[in-house]
Amino acid sequence: MPTESPTAELGATASAFTLPATDGQTYTPDSLKGANGLVVVFMCNHCPYVKAAMPNLIRDAQALKDIGVNVAGINSNDATVYTDDAFDRMIALTKEWNLPFPYLHDETQEIARAYGAVCTPECFGFDRDLRLRYRGRIDASRKEALPDARRDLFEAMRAIAANGEAPEAQYLALGCSIKWKP
Repeated sequence: MPTESPTAELGATASAFTLPATDGQTYTPDSLKGANGLVVVFMCNHCPYVKAAMPNLIRDAQALKDIGVNVAGINSNDATVYTDDAFDRMIALTKEWNLPFPYLHDETQEIARAYGAVCTPECFGFDRDLRLRYRGRIDASRKEALPDARRDLFEAMRAIAANGEAPEAQYLALGCSIKWKP
């Protein structure tokens, strides 16, 4: 059964983190953000919702970079039970999809808890000052990609990059639950 994200408390500052990525680097929100903002996508390797959304997420990440908004993926799943989400598999996925953004590993799950993330894919869109302005879905795709779906994340972040304002319409994310450690 899919999990839906809760309504966002807009205006909150991005929680600090220092996480390793599949490219061998370590990142913080400050090192990740672009001139006009940052999108943090809680995602994983095995989720059918993430797999379906991946082409549109990659397309939108590339387009957002052009307007000064960077994207980063974070995998917080328990890889001891969900072995497809282990760090070595994250590296393989990064290469397979040629991800145009860093893919970070939240092994302790502290960052997912700090953000209040509940499902994959779930997007947190921050303005240039790292204040939360959007929380929700990439688009209306579910377990199948919808190539003509309205680009909810992209449109929201384009408005945020232009004027710092969150769109009134925010669409909750829906996907697999984050796989928490006992």
